[in-house]
Amino acid sequence: MSAIDAIHALDAIACRAETAARDGADTGRLRTTLNDEAHRIVYDQYLPGSGSGSGQDGMVQELRLISEVDLAHLVMLAERGIVDTGRVAILLDTISALRADDFAELRGMPMPRGVYLAYEGRLVERLGERIGGVLHTGRSRNDLNATTVRLKTRGPYGELLTEVAELADILLAAADVYRDVTMPAYTHGQPAVPITYGHYLTGVASSVLRSLAALLEAGREIDVNPLGAGAVGGTSVCIDPHRTAELLGFTGAAPNSVDAVASRDFVLRLLAACSTLGVTMARVARDLSTWTSEEFGLLRMADDLVGSSSMMPQKRNPFLLEHIQGRSNAALGGFVAASSAMSTAGFTNAIAVGTESVRHLWPGLRDTLDAVTLLRLVVAGAEPERERMEERAVGGFTTATYLAESLVMDGMPFRKAHHLVGETVLSALDRGVSLTEAGRERPEVAALAPGDGSSWLDPADVAAAYAYGGGPGATSTESALHRLTAELERLHDEVTARRTRWTNAADRLTTTVRALVESS
Repeated sequence: MSAIDAIHALDAIACRAETAARDGADTGRLRTTLNDEAHRIVYDQYLPGSGSGSGQDGMVQELRLISEVDLAHLVMLAERGIVDTGRVAILLDTISALRADDFAELRGMPMPRGVYLAYEGRLVERLGERIGGVLHTGRSRNDLNATTVRLKTRGPYGELLTEVAELADILLAAADVYRDVTMPAYTHGQPAVPITYGHYLTGVASSVLRSLAALLEAGREIDVNPLGAGAVGGTSVCIDPHRTAELLGFTGAAPNSVDAVASRDFVLRLLAACSTLGVTMARVARDLSTWTSEEFGLLRMADDLVGSSSMMPQKRNPFLLEHIQGRSNAALGGFVAASSAMSTAGFTNAIAVGTESVRHLWPGLRDTLDAVTLLRLVVAGAEPERERMEERAVGGFTTATYLAESLVMDGMPFRKAHHLVGETVLSALDRGVSLTEAGRERPEVAALAPGDGSSWLDPADVAAAYAYGGGPGATSTESALHRLTAELERLHDEVTARRTRWTNAADRLTTTVRALVESS
């Protein structure tokens, strides 16, 4: 480095020191602002005008979450006698005014070491150290961040829970409507046995409801209040985390300070639950994509759910199914990235856990929500082509297994029956006739035909006969729909109760803050 370069470097350091003093970045131990390039990567996401126009919203959202925790924390400090009510009331009133104005006066302020310290610095600047300086009593940014991320998760997580419940509801409703529409079940891409379209949708609903239950279970951690854990070892200030838990809509307080700030297990569990649901949705989208093709023609999509071609005028492209497949996989990528980031950190507060891993949760939740919504629309708007489905059930010899089982029930060993029916299918293929007609020419088979055998081996009748092992026959589908509907109601009630608790807590906090301010 030349002498001139060294002088410029010293000037830059001096300039940073002056800026730090002016903007409140002087922490006592650190006298300069953060390196500009590092600041851009770490903090500028919250500055007005950054990114794709969402920077201001990001900053306001962050400050709204922080200030919500502040309100609850200050109420608790006053109730416990840790800080006198007069000072707390002034802080509460000031913070409430900032929230009402969407933090307008803070949007252009420097944030040399992040949103929180800049926001706290502004409160100190306006109210003085004796009032503004008590806000952080008995807490750290570590437990504050662990709390705000849980509050932030509530919005997209609650939306996803509701949308998954709606998808399950649509699946069950469609399953009930189409439970008498006979179609082939497919294995390895080939017609297998006759089922109904309603029976297929019931199976999908079963998987979706398991995912809803898994999402509810995965989110239980976000209902535990980590506020009070401090930096990692709690605090000597006689705070009451259970009171702040109540004011913020949590169900309880974290019993261990290390776990409270070290863990973001809910991020992994939510992404894992979303990934499992995503796999189901991608598989269903593949089925529907196949069945809506011209070659299969088993389903027809509504006009407002397909796309055209810019060049080929005959096309009706079910392109939404491809979006479902694509977005269903986002959570899986997020899970891998989040778990990889977490695994680099020790079991304590760490940026790798609290920031780098958590940032993968938001796109995972958002894309899963989009995929769920699209699948709900597709299922609601897809109409089965009944005649084509039945035609493929007949042409695919889907009743062959039933025929073999009938021979078994008549006393023939299964393997022999299997071989005999296989030969009968081959004969039908060679002669271009149905399985019913080919079967009449074999004495062992023909002996099973009732009456004139005109409707013998009809796929609808065979599907109705599959009454055991969860098949579509008899009351099996009806019982399954009844059971799944009851399960959906139970899970939906839990979703509603959870979201209602969060809403009621927000209202209660507002009322409590207002009462404390007015009484002072």
